[in-house]
Amino acid sequence: MTTDQRIDPPFVADERPMLEDWLEYHRQTLAVKCEGLTLEQLRLRSVSPSSLSLLGLVRHMADVERNWFRRVLGGEDASPLFWNDEHPDGDFDLVDDAEADEAFATWSAECERAREIAAKHSLDDTGLRRGEPVSLRWIYIHMIEEYARHNGHADLLRERIDGVTGD
Repeated sequence: MTTDQRIDPPFVADERPMLEDWLEYHRQTLAVKCEGLTLEQLRLRSVSPSSLSLLGLVRHMADVERNWFRRVLGGEDASPLFWNDEHPDGDFDLVDDAEADEAFATWSAECERAREIAAKHSLDDTGLRRGEPVSLRWIYIHMIEEYARHNGHADLLRERIDGVTGD
């Protein structure tokens, strides 16, 4: 990997900055796992029958950011980016013709939009998911969990590609 500019979350902080810093750390971790790779390497699948790839993870996390912050918290009518009813796992399955620049730009834009929406809300503010209220606090914790799980996948994928491991 080329440059790791992640900032470790603080050991002591108020709740919101702690949650936001951990989420940013995990967003940056996914970017670090993908640094310096070719398009073909980013598209490389883990092991059959899985369609998991680093590019698929980036596309998936763009949709996850969009879902939780735009649709659930913001109440926007934002359609999925990389999947649909015909291809419910399109974010992972349809990477053979996907472009890395587009996926990373989309993911970056969704992260930025998520920050903007979250900044307008308190941790106790709620959005709706399947008719049930869900707080921004819960969304932050879920997003940290989602990234942490997928960053573990990304670490294994990266090690398979070029032997690079790390945090």
